[in-house]
Amino acid sequence: MELRKAFLEDIIKLKKICIDAYSLNFHNHWNDGGLEWYLDNEFSDKRLALDLTDTNTEYYFIEHQEKQVGFIKTKIHSSTDFIDNSVELEKIYVLPECIGMGIGKMALTDIIQKTKNIGKESIILCVIDTNENAIAFYEKLGFKFHSKTILDIPYFKEELKGMIRMIKYLN
Repeated sequence: MELRKAFLEDIIKLKKICIDAYSLNFHNHWNDGGLEWYLDNEFSDKRLALDLTDTNTEYYFIEHQEKQVGFIKTKIHSSTDFIDNSVELEKIYVLPECIGMGIGKMALTDIIQKTKNIGKESIILCVIDTNENAIAFYEKLGFKFHSKTILDIPYFKEELKGMIRMIKYLN
C-alpha cells in the first residue's frame, strides 16, 4: 500500500476513484436521486479543482499493486469548533473488494504519522452511528468517542443521519 498525494493534474483519476469508491460503498444510503446529487456536488471537476488548489485540503490516492483502490481527504486546519490544533479526516473510502486487506489501516496509519509530523495534536472524524464496522476500525486505531451530531444533508436516508464524532489524540 502506498499513499500518494493528489494534485490538480490528477483530477481525472481522482474523480474516478472518488466516485467509484464512494458509490460502491454507500449507494444504498440515499433516497432517489440523492447519490447522483451528492456525487455531482462532492466530486465534480469544479469542486475537486477548488479542493486541490486549497492549501487547507489534501487528497491522497490509496494505491495497491500500482492501482488506485481508494482515497483520503483531510482538512489540515479542522473546520470544527470543538477541538483546536486538529486535522479533520473528512473522507476515507476503499473499493469494496479491498476491504479487509489491511489497506485502510495502513493508509490511516500513514495519515496519523503525517499529522504528527506537522505538529497537530489530534485527528477528528465523523462516522455514521450505525456503521459498526467503521466504528470498530477507528477504535482499533485508537480513536475514541467524542460526541454525537446529525448529518444535515438532503436526500440522505433519515435513519442514517446519526453521526458519531471520534478523536485520536497524538501525544
